[in-house]
Amino acid sequence: MRSEIVKTDITVVGGGLAGVNAAIAAARLGRTVALVNNRPVLGGNSSSEVRVWVCGATAHGTQRYARETGIMGELFVENQFRNKDGNPYFWDMVVLEAVKAEPNIQLFLNTDVHEVEADGETNDRTIRAAIGWMMGSERRIRFESAVYLDCTGDGLVGFLAGAQYRLGREAREEFDEEWAPEVADDITLGSTLLFYTKDAGHPVKYTPPRMAIDVTKTTIPERRIIRSGDNGCAYWWIEWGGEHDTVHDNERIRDELWSVIYGIWDYIKNSGKFDADNMTLEWVGSLPGKREYRRFVGDYVLNQNDILAQREFDDRVAFGGWSIDLHPRQGVYATESGSKHLFSDGVYHIPFRSLYSANVNNMLMAGRDISASHVAFGTTRVMATCAVIGEAAGTGAALCVAKGITPRELHGNHLRELQQTLLRQDASIIGLRGDDEADLARRARISASSERSRLGIEQPAYAIALETDIGITVPVDPKLDGIELLVDAASQTALVVELWDTGRPENYVPHAKLAEASVDLSAGSLQWAKLDLSWTPETACNAFLVVKANEALSLHIADRPSSGVLAYRKSDLARVSRPNEERQQGQPLVEWSKHEFDHAVPCLRLTASTDAFAASKATDGYLRPYGGPHLWSSERMSEDRPEWLELAWSEPTPIRELHLVFNDDVNDDLINLHHHITSYETMPTLVKDYRVEALQNGAWVTVAEGRGNYKRKNVHRLDAPIRTDRLRIVVEATNGTEYAEIVEVRVYG
Repeated sequence: MRSEIVKTDITVVGGGLAGVNAAIAAARLGRTVALVNNRPVLGGNSSSEVRVWVCGATAHGTQRYARETGIMGELFVENQFRNKDGNPYFWDMVVLEAVKAEPNIQLFLNTDVHEVEADGETNDRTIRAAIGWMMGSERRIRFESAVYLDCTGDGLVGFLAGAQYRLGREAREEFDEEWAPEVADDITLGSTLLFYTKDAGHPVKYTPPRMAIDVTKTTIPERRIIRSGDNGCAYWWIEWGGEHDTVHDNERIRDELWSVIYGIWDYIKNSGKFDADNMTLEWVGSLPGKREYRRFVGDYVLNQNDILAQREFDDRVAFGGWSIDLHPRQGVYATESGSKHLFSDGVYHIPFRSLYSANVNNMLMAGRDISASHVAFGTTRVMATCAVIGEAAGTGAALCVAKGITPRELHGNHLRELQQTLLRQDASIIGLRGDDEADLARRARISASSERSRLGIEQPAYAIALETDIGITVPVDPKLDGIELLVDAASQTALVVELWDTGRPENYVPHAKLAEASVDLSAGSLQWAKLDLSWTPETACNAFLVVKANEALSLHIADRPSSGVLAYRKSDLARVSRPNEERQQGQPLVEWSKHEFDHAVPCLRLTASTDAFAASKATDGYLRPYGGPHLWSSERMSEDRPEWLELAWSEPTPIRELHLVFNDDVNDDLINLHHHITSYETMPTLVKDYRVEALQNGAWVTVAEGRGNYKRKNVHRLDAPIRTDRLRIVVEATNGTEYAEIVEVRVYG
């Protein structure tokens, strides 16, 4: 046995996506980090050991423009490029290589932290060391740091340090939460095991083990959807343990879940109800995927009302969009639905005060153990949301170390620096504008080879009957002054369109009706129908157009997306409900579904010109759609004319570093495993080939370039500073779109 001491600026315990993102964020800011994980692979519940797919704010495409950026966004895009089919082992490597790429991170796998040294009074504790045992190597390691991050999920580090925490469900009256029980209890969400199957190509018999339950004697066949060919993701509802202690009863919970899986497989193979003769089990999990245990108490406890109101905290540092998703205590044996869901009208905000301990002064937390009520935890717990929380916590930890202060002091005195640092790293804080004083691009005059000033989508691929209302959101910048839609009319009729606002810049649902227009049409095909709808809002925003159902009309659709424009179909709850899920009535986000139009939009023309794609949008400080697309878009590209974006200063300026953010279409829902497959490896909207030119002695000189790019953000650090008064990003090719699009340009000396 060997005893060691590892001294770093920061210790991150827990190698799930929260811990990985926290460690990378801190390391990129120059801090030394020990990342400690008690499993042989990183990724936590998303790893090949557990294989839960990474859910986040997109809610599998229910939310709009909601995919995470920052480090989690990098992982999504990298995995899409390498691993479109969702191999869990390839995903392990994507996560591992992201960590290994950071020289400031020391990684300790198979290392179980089970001791914490802390001192101080109950309300003012300080962690001095965390001690772990590296299994298989007989190494006892003492981790000493200025700041600690508990990303363990179960909250073990904070518990051992004496951090205040909660376990179970709060009473309804505490936060006035509609979904909380009348009386507080210790009920949590249960754990899950998944399984994979395959077709062996020949008959395979199955003799169930003795532990397998007889599912016909349970409610499972009646209350859950069982199919022989489903992938493992379809069986998330194999859950149990909510009425038990999900940590101390972990072995019992695993055994019960095994008995359920082998019983379900017996039912599929031997009941005669399924075409499964050639099917066999390929993999069965052995590590329960836990959903809930301790939740630490921070300076603020996020609650249900914050989520539904989309409360815009001054100290917001991350966002989410998954539904409040709660499961019955009996899990797989429950007679009610396996989950119930309640959505906010758009993405919501997460405050920094929920990411540090109220009484341990050098501990932050990220993941499912943040300061939230049980009900609010029902949405913050999903892994991509845990990941962006991790990036925020890791960034906060790095700044705390650099300044020699506590997280509470960081919040009180350096909040703006924390938020602006996150934005500089391409993390998303919804509605907060990047305003880095060191960014020279903010002082430049911006121009472009062309700007997409006319919004017209005119190439139809197919038509859909107006059997239900169709919604369309379009940018209004600075005004809407008439719209045309391409329609077919089977007979003489009227096309009716309503104009609504969306309520909030981050929302894409109808909020308040502003106007209505109609136009009479004769029978005929491919008619451009003009509607006199006008609106000049105080600030640029989105309009929600409701094309009213009419059985005599069909609407033409273009089979490619267009930045800034989305479409939806109005559905009743029965049509949008999914197996095993219960969705509450009156949720606009659910009633207006965009899935049918994920890569398509209606053919339309806006009569007035638009500033929504102006060159100046690339330096307006917004990193994602928010009341408009917030990107520069050229006119349609041609082979003989590259498109460019130019920055000009009044005098020569020293330049050393350039940050380029390209459009990776955050409306598109990417995934790490095979829950669903996005057809392309590289987002078509991304710039593929480009060069950066500086004007030197009257001539344009290439100072940086990118070839075969498939990433959203690219940072170019020049070997030596240059001085110039004009800089151009020249787009030579994209990965599929017809337009050159740049979300943001930053320039540093």
